[in-house]
Amino acid sequence: MTSAAGLFDKAGYHTTNMAQLASAVGLGKPTLYHYFSGKDEILFWIHEEFIDPLIAKAELHRQAGLSASEELRLIMRDIIALMETHRGHVRVFFEHQRELGGEHQTSIRSKRDQYEAMVEAIVARGVSQGEFSTTNERLATLAIFGVCNWSYQWYRSGGDHTTDELADFFHDLVTNGLAAPAPKARP
Repeated sequence: MTSAAGLFDKAGYHTTNMAQLASAVGLGKPTLYHYFSGKDEILFWIHEEFIDPLIAKAELHRQAGLSASEELRLIMRDIIALMETHRGHVRVFFEHQRELGGEHQTSIRSKRDQYEAMVEAIVARGVSQGEFSTTNERLATLAIFGVCNWSYQWYRSGGDHTTDELADFFHDLVTNGLAAPAPKARP
């Protein structure tokens, strides 16, 4: 799937055909059709390879008994790390979800919703335990995804920051904001 995701990332999903995909993985087109019914099925498996590990890692983090803040930091690191390890998958996941058909779209939508609910539960737990302060846990969750997910547009491997450094910066920004601390009163 990595080769297909890379090709979709570089050339675009709509302009890539099965012959190009077969060539990219060193197979004949008939052999590729033996394994996949078409590029829409390949697109589905790319989505699966993106979301399934995120859900599995989120479940491990949940079971570790971490603070909500630390669990959120790890979630953000997991998402942003994919910019380094699965670059093609990331672009395909965010830009070509609408091309998934029927039950494939339903399956991926269900997993996206599950993952979103997992992150929202972390935010809710952080609010209930006094770690976070927000009046809208859903919007806070969407903001977290916005910060993390959009970075694929500009992040480049080998740049000034590692993916962990970016995730930690974003975590600090989300949890502490941009506001300067209030000046201390003089005695």
